[in-house]
Amino acid sequence: MIILEDVAKNYGDTHVLKGITLEVRKGEFLSVTGSSGSGKSTLLNLIGGMDRPDSGKILVGGEDITAYTDDALTLYRRKKIGFIFQFFNLFPNISVFENVRIPLLLNEISDEEAVRRYIARVGLEGKERRYPYQLSGGEQQRVAIARALVHDPEIILADEPTGSLDSRTGTAIMDLVRELAGETRKTVVLVTHEAHISAYAQREVGIRDGSIV
Repeated sequence: MIILEDVAKNYGDTHVLKGITLEVRKGEFLSVTGSSGSGKSTLLNLIGGMDRPDSGKILVGGEDITAYTDDALTLYRRKKIGFIFQFFNLFPNISVFENVRIPLLLNEISDEEAVRRYIARVGLEGKERRYPYQLSGGEQQRVAIARALVHDPEIILADEPTGSLDSRTGTAIMDLVRELAGETRKTVVLVTHEAHISAYAQREVGIRDGSIV
């Protein structure tokens, strides 16, 4: 599903990723672990098409996304990727329903039933008209999970999804992510520095100083 071939990324004189070679199978739940600054979030951004490598190839579904134009990368992100971030990245001035619907609007899809279905699936039925500030951190992350799944992407990318949550809430969120990933058979790549979060994945790889270890 995802193949990285000798991928390198530099920011100025800083070599963030150094010849990364990695394969993620379709439907696999993979965790990438490493300390802050190890390069794991950069790796996720490259897979998600939010940045480009300086060298190497990234193949997704057999297509070389490093050769995509900017417009093609935008469509790739909209259609194939669902993002879950540490700080939720919800729009504060629109409701839960409207936040979840954003990927459908971007893809010109009218399916309000899907929005309601995913809001209910993440345990927020009845809170569709609330705003993010009216929700707990755990509830906000549940909104973000529904938003990541509503447009039926092939890949879910989760960047420290429990980093802003207490341990109990974080465990509940990871239980939900694992359950939904299994139900929908998505390919999931999770980055984390926490061993108990990494344990939710089927397979773990470590990254240190920009290299897989």
